[in-house]
Order: sequence, then structure tokens, then C-alpha cells
Amino acid sequence: MTRAMRLFVMCCLSMVAAGLVMPASGFAETYEFTYSNFFPPSHIQSKLAKSWCEEVEKRTDGKVSITYYDGSSLTKPSQTYDAVVSQRADIGMSCILYTRGRFPLMDVINLPFGNPGGKFATAAFNELYDKFEPEEFSDTKVMYLHAHGPGLIHTKNKPVHSMEDLKGMKIRSGGPVADIVKALGANPVSMPMPDTYQALQKGVVEGACYPEETNKGWKMGEVIDYSIACYDTAYSTGFYVVMNKDKWNSLPADVKKTMEQVNAEWAEKHGKAWDTSDYEGIRYTLSLGNSIIGIEEDEAEKWKKAVKPVFDKYLKGTEKRGVPGKEALDYLNGMVEEYHKGKFESKYY
Repeated sequence: MTRAMRLFVMCCLSMVAAGLVMPASGFAETYEFTYSNFFPPSHIQSKLAKSWCEEVEKRTDGKVSITYYDGSSLTKPSQTYDAVVSQRADIGMSCILYTRGRFPLMDVINLPFGNPGGKFATAAFNELYDKFEPEEFSDTKVMYLHAHGPGLIHTKNKPVHSMEDLKGMKIRSGGPVADIVKALGANPVSMPMPDTYQALQKGVVEGACYPEETNKGWKMGEVIDYSIACYDTAYSTGFYVVMNKDKWNSLPADVKKTMEQVNAEWAEKHGKAWDTSDYEGIRYTLSLGNSIIGIEEDEAEKWKKAVKPVFDKYLKGTEKRGVPGKEALDYLNGMVEEYHKGKFESKYY
């Protein structure tokens, strides 16, 4: 060792002894992750996802660092879950509608159960997961779930007052929601939300299924004319936020505990945001001169009767796959009943 090298080593050792430089073993380990989300950056659900990343980083004192990708810039919505499993993304948010058949039990939230609101649907979706712990999510770590407010049909050019008016119309829908559209006499057209604006604009479809928030959040109010407010058959769409299981298991216990606390808080935030943005979507679409059409009580009963086969299909499908679909549907209906009695309670609500 040369004299210069000996002096350098001695200098470093002196600095360590003085506490000016920490030895390598003294540095806290950091964990860097990627997060994929399909919502556009301006959407409230995207903003909440980003704020979740920031809150996790803050509460873990920088032990966790998350690079956030919105607007499908890292993975497509239909590929997000598989991307998380295969570690192409460490964390991902998407909806179960985009991978039809993969989440047979949790598809119950997509049924036309008369969804009263996003806050309720989010709480119910998480309660369903906690109660049944479905195997379908076992290859990832579920951070939390959320679900939007009443899913309705929205149309361009043609007002809809009855099932007869819907007959033969091409309506954008996805997953089990396509079964609802078909049961009501329209023709479902499957496509992800990012493609829907242009499809409506160009006349590829004549309408679409989504909650009122989408009229502002995705600017869909610019390309529709009517919202059909049949709340008796309103559905929801379940969204997941999942993490690669190996990446989750690599974290120390204190970091996991902190992230779980943030997860519980953010599930509730998403639910509230769905309702708030529904109100904003209604105001926005009305400001553009669009109309909201109520469905008469007698006609609404016809809609409820028409969509009954959608529930039957869910029950038959889950029974065939050995999944407790009937118990899940009964549990969901029970929560809806408690909600209308003013007695619904949930730690997510």
C-alpha cells in the first residue's frame, strides 16, 4: 500500500470514529418500487394514488421510494394485474372488469345490485374481501380496494326512457356489465375506458356505461347527450391496488405496518372521492346542456326483472368454479339493506 493510500484509509477511519461518516452497515436500507395506474393524471383517483405514494414515502421516512406511472404509461389496464405478478410493475391499480373471469367471487360488485354510492360500494367491496379472503387475489398482496358510485347508461343523440328505446343500441361496456346491457336489449361493445371518448365521438358506439363522475373525470360529457338515471339497476366497478408478493415480503415488519395503516386510510379516501366526483360530474354534464333522464317506477321494475339473469349467471358461474358466490351476493344484499335502514357500519365507511 502506498503512503498516499495509507493516509486516505487513516483519514476515513478517523472520520468514522468522529461520527462524520457512517459505516456501510449504518445506512438504513431503502426499497424502490414502481406503481402503474391507468387513470389520467388529472383524475381524482389518479391524484389519490399519487398521494398514497407520497404518504408511504413520508411515513416510512424515505425507506420506501415509489416511482408513479399514470395514464397507462407503464402497463395497459388489462395487463396490470399480470404485470404486478411478473414484477414488470411492483404495484398496480386497475379494475377487475378488464380481466373477466379472473376474479369470479369479487365480480359480485359489478352486478346491478342497485349501488347507492361510491363510499358504500368501496366499503362493501373491502368488507367482501375481508370476509371471504378469495383465492383469486392470492398471487399478490392486496393493499386496498375501492369501487365507484352508481353505474348508469349514457347515450349520444338518442334519449332513453324505456327498454324499448335501448333495443339494438351499441353501448360500450366491459366484463359482467356487458351482460347487464344485453339483458336490457342493447348490444354491448367491449372496450377500456381510455378508448371510449373517441368511440363515442366517431359514432362507433351510441352510448356507454359508467358512473356520473366520468362525464367530467374522463370528459365524457363532451360526447354524450343523456344520462339514464335508473338507480334500481345501478352497478359498480371494483378497483384493486395490489403489490408484488415477493416485493411485499421483502419489507421489514415496521414498514409493512406503516403501509397497512396508510392503506386503510386511503381506501376510505377513494370511496369519498367517488361520491364527490359523481356530484361534480353531474354539474359538469348539465353545464354542457346535457340531460339526466329519470326512469318511471313501473319501467324501473321492468329493468330489475330484465337483469335477473345476470345474477343467475353469476351464481351458476361461481358454483361451477367452487366459489361461494351465493354467500357473497347474500352478504352484499345484506349490506345494501342495512344501508337503506341507516344501519350500515364499516371500518372503511
